[in-house]
Amino acid sequence: MLAGEMYDSFDPALVLARGRVRHLCQALNASREGETGLRRQLCREIFGKGGESVWMQPPFHCDYGSNIELGERVFFNFNCVVLDVCKVVIGDYSQFGPGVQILTPMHPLDAALRRKQEYGQPVSISADVWVGAGALILPGVTIGAGTVIGAGSVVTRDVPAGVLAAGNPCRVIRNIALVDRT
Repeated sequence: MLAGEMYDSFDPALVLARGRVRHLCQALNASREGETGLRRQLCREIFGKGGESVWMQPPFHCDYGSNIELGERVFFNFNCVVLDVCKVVIGDYSQFGPGVQILTPMHPLDAALRRKQEYGQPVSISADVWVGAGALILPGVTIGAGTVIGAGSVVTRDVPAGVLAAGNPCRVIRNIALVDRT
């Protein structure tokens, strides 16, 4: 699965792993704002890396959690979804607005094969990326450092560093200039 090869999502070990993280996400999503110690512990258990410094506004949902590697102080706003059948690597200080979805699963075009198997492609998001509300990051995408993705964008291909990109499909609008940094 992690290698991007075809796999059976109903394999008992995968079903068990998804059940484990769904239980943890339900506990996180039911926690109260003041339960910071509980939230921190749950994030450490959910994420493969970075749970000790992630800032999270529940609800949050993911497939496995263990395939998500976070840098320092990543922020997820309300209602984010990360489907991590392949690695999702997110750099330091990246931020995600409400309703952002990061998706790694892929499905065969052939219907008979699609009934039995799927595959995935990893997603890589560099440091200091800001993704606006409701954006979709699709399988196989890499986003460069310091980039801003506009709200509602559908990111279907790689986006370079240091740009403002938006739309469906998402495309570069312009470079981020020094004047934008003040």
